[in-house]
Amino acid sequence: MFPRSRYYGTFTPENLMFNANLQEFSHRVSIICALETGGKISAQEAFTQITELWQQLERSKQNLAI
Repeated sequence: MFPRSRYYGTFTPENLMFNANLQEFSHRVSIICALETGGKISAQEAFTQITELWQQLERSKQNLAI
């Protein structure tokens, strides 16, 4: 549904999965920022959600052993 850019790095399943996770992270951050800009959520709530997403991304990196 959402466009994803191609992966240009060294191909390994782990790198490809992390790239997909990174793209999902950036997409969700852009949505959160739009909600905060539009006044639908507070700046603190946006910060909290982005922090949680960042922690998920770090865990995925550790689990993939990159």
